[in-house]
Amino acid sequence: MNNRHDKILFWGCFIALITTSYAFISRMILCGGQFVTDFGLDKVAVGELQGAGIWPFGVSIIIFSLFIDRIGYKVAMIFSFVSYLIYTGMAFMAYHAIHGVTGSELIAAQHHGHQLLYWGSIILGLGNGSVEAYANPIVATMFNQDKAKWLNRLHAGWPGGLVLGGLCTIALANNADWRLTLGLILIPAFIFFFILIGLKFPKSEREQAGIGYVQMLKELGMFGALVGFGLVFAQLQQVLVPAAWAWPSWAFWVPTGLVVLVFAAVTKSFGRLLLAWLIIIMMPQATTELGTNGWITALMEDPMKAAGYNAAWVLVYTSAIMLILRFCAGPLIHKFSPPGLLLTCSALAGLGILALSKTAHSGTGTIFAAATLFGIGITFFWPTILGLTSEQCPKGGALTLNAMGGIGMLAVGILGSPFLGYMQENTTTLQLRETNPALYQQVTVKKNYLLGAYEAIDPDKKAAITDEKSLNDLKAAEISGKFSALGKMAMFPMFTFLCYLLLIGYFKTRGGYKPVLLDKK
Repeated sequence: MNNRHDKILFWGCFIALITTSYAFISRMILCGGQFVTDFGLDKVAVGELQGAGIWPFGVSIIIFSLFIDRIGYKVAMIFSFVSYLIYTGMAFMAYHAIHGVTGSELIAAQHHGHQLLYWGSIILGLGNGSVEAYANPIVATMFNQDKAKWLNRLHAGWPGGLVLGGLCTIALANNADWRLTLGLILIPAFIFFFILIGLKFPKSEREQAGIGYVQMLKELGMFGALVGFGLVFAQLQQVLVPAAWAWPSWAFWVPTGLVVLVFAAVTKSFGRLLLAWLIIIMMPQATTELGTNGWITALMEDPMKAAGYNAAWVLVYTSAIMLILRFCAGPLIHKFSPPGLLLTCSALAGLGILALSKTAHSGTGTIFAAATLFGIGITFFWPTILGLTSEQCPKGGALTLNAMGGIGMLAVGILGSPFLGYMQENTTTLQLRETNPALYQQVTVKKNYLLGAYEAIDPDKKAAITDEKSLNDLKAAEISGKFSALGKMAMFPMFTFLCYLLLIGYFKTRGGYKPVLLDKK
């Protein structure tokens, strides 16, 4: 650590990140259980409630980064703390809205409680995004000669919160009063607030070097604005524009185009080519980590339950691996360099996905072994690419550092996760068409999503199937399709492997990988 003050500031940011992940996982677990019964939610409403705590996360990281240097990191910290207080208060109000209500008044009470929880989750997501928006540049500024190492240590807070959330969920599994599960978020929230409120927050590395605001915007440039704000407006259109308005799918390009024009007029810059390359890498890399990881966790839950264990132990296990390894990232980064470590991680993640795709009929031991390989592969993805971005584009300050995280988060939600679903449905229907053409014609339906048309298994038509042979054929197609699609996901880490190979070659032409350091003014 640089000094005692920096040490305390780092651990305050670390605990703030624990708060974000505890809030994330406790909501996701309850959305799959008690929220469904307490508020009478269907699958669409559950998905909307889950998304309400996620999409504001990515949006707020990018938006905050535009002006966080102006308002100060402490203001952003206070905003995040207040967001947790409001979220917890609205969640408690939602609980009280439905409990003790029966008969004809229950439906109205459930709707009111659901709305409180929904808007509280949006506020929570904004608060979570603001934590990343101030924590990342603070750590990058304090440890500007070892950014990748310390950003890995900072982001050990995320799996740390998942471990705590998983353990609390296991301990409270039989407790119907979910206020306690959600309310525990206030413990780390108050801890980080009281640690950080009295500390002096540093000026950003960019400001200390006298790099102006316009120069920061130039680093991101028109390309970064196109991708980052294109994803922001696409996400806002999806969640805020009612379907009844028949809003054209391309409408988000209008505000995106205006932002890009502003960037063009102000910066007259395409953006750093290296940063553009990292943005391209970040989208499939984030999909590999966040999108595929969620899918793999679901695959592991059934055998865990069959063996008599709480499925949350899977989350605790994989998160504990990430927690430990991220604290050990320093020697690996020094040995391999950030692009070298990311190259190795891409290879391990790809091999882990391929191994998991072969475990359709395996026991828990085999699945855990393959998941361990995959988990080690994705451990260093997120914080190391943030460190690489900050080390190579320090003039971009908080904007380029946090835009990278926001782009990754939004790309998973808008492009990655729907594409995973498309691949699963597509491989299932193709398998069914080969094994039982008549059943294929009976249960499939044509649908559309952002990237085009596809065929899917219609749930209502599936529910109408009664004969045993058709049910067995359908189940076999779904299992085969799911694991076949999982295997195809290896193309994402394979793509990032090639990208990092080219990046390493680029750095070798420049004498090897060296962080870019800014001289203080």
